[in-house]
Amino acid sequence: MARPSFSLAACEVIGFDLDHTLCRYHLVESARLIYDSFAQYMVKEKGYDKELLNVSHESWDFCFKGLVLDMEDGNFLKLAEDGTVLRASHGTKRMTSEDILDTYGRKEWKHFKTMSGMVSRSAKYYAYDNYFDLPGALLCARIIDGLNKHSPRRKYDFWKDMVAAIQHNYKTSAFKENGGTYFPEVKRNPGKYIQCCPDPVKKWLRRLKDSGKILLLITSSHSDYCRLLCEHTLGNDFEDLFDIVITNALKPGFFSQPPDQRPFRTLENDEEQEALLSLDKPGWYSQGNATHLYELLKKMTGKLEPKVVYFGDSMHSDIFSAHHYSNWETVLILEELQGDPAMVPTETESEPLEKKGKYEGHHPKALPSVSKQWGSFFVDTISGKEDTEETLVTTWSCKCVSAYSTITIPSIEAIADLPLDYRFTRFSSNTSITAGYYPKPPRSLLSSAQGLEVVPY
Repeated sequence: MARPSFSLAACEVIGFDLDHTLCRYHLVESARLIYDSFAQYMVKEKGYDKELLNVSHESWDFCFKGLVLDMEDGNFLKLAEDGTVLRASHGTKRMTSEDILDTYGRKEWKHFKTMSGMVSRSAKYYAYDNYFDLPGALLCARIIDGLNKHSPRRKYDFWKDMVAAIQHNYKTSAFKENGGTYFPEVKRNPGKYIQCCPDPVKKWLRRLKDSGKILLLITSSHSDYCRLLCEHTLGNDFEDLFDIVITNALKPGFFSQPPDQRPFRTLENDEEQEALLSLDKPGWYSQGNATHLYELLKKMTGKLEPKVVYFGDSMHSDIFSAHHYSNWETVLILEELQGDPAMVPTETESEPLEKKGKYEGHHPKALPSVSKQWGSFFVDTISGKEDTEETLVTTWSCKCVSAYSTITIPSIEAIADLPLDYRFTRFSSNTSITAGYYPKPPRSLLSSAQGLEVVPY
């Protein structure tokens, strides 16, 4: 039986997130800047310990996609696909297996049902799923360490100050007003933090455009920061590549909110103007919703159900939301796939040799893909009864990859040399959990696939 496949040629519309998707960052430098932006605010404006400003090289190992912060307990958790706790730390201090058993047992974490519905923003917990978030995880963990030094406690209330630090640095007016630490520094030295787009990717975008595809850019970044990123990454003529540019999209609400709660707005000198009752023509807009966008795409393609694929790096904001609310195809950008120390070929449909894509290019220094403290993004072990045996299980993050993405790739560059009609093997209920990874599945997942205990919901 033929494996289920996916091809870009079958899609009329190709959409992209910007940050960490089309625009790639130098992760080490950008992580430090994000951390400093928040830490300086917490120390100077909220009176937290100055020691937060000093970060050792080893500390960055803590930054790990897929962690969940239980705000009340001050614990960071790595979850299995059934919601049990695989690893945990209190602040940065790793909890032992005994600590975890005493605190959580071998049962589903109390907020897992809510979180597995992809409600990853809550007053009770916070799920970290992208590189903008991760430095904040390290800062929160170190804040908990500091608070415990002065007076060990059971409940923590620092989160409101973290929200204030995020608002201070990322509010829509901060770029224009040189507010906070983040935007002024990126404006001073964009090349330190932002990678230039590889030529194969630029040519690939042009190829998509020339083949008649409608290209979308949908980003939660504000228009002025989006322009800086795109000019540095793609060049001053970047607008020629896209039929529709949507900034300040406020994902995941862009996909989940009804049109009357999230109308599109026009822009004038990067300032949002009046709300639009509908979207009537291509152009550059702010905010908006997927419903009105899809109505426009119907007109532009002349089809009742144009097929859309969306590329993004955030499971919550991009992949789950586009898949669940809009029924779009989704391509997850997962840099952890690139960092896997040894990947092995994936099973793909038979393709002529000339259709095989290259996977070459420069790979700048990155944050560790496998953490000493947290292990693999994809799998982990749990001890058996009386600790006599260990069972390998997939993580909750890994489960989301195969559940909500059509395919998963380490970067757009990984597919840029492929023909547009290349047939990828897609994730589906009929394929293995390694099926949709391209160019190769992570070794940790493939080598353990035979022994994985897949836990039903």
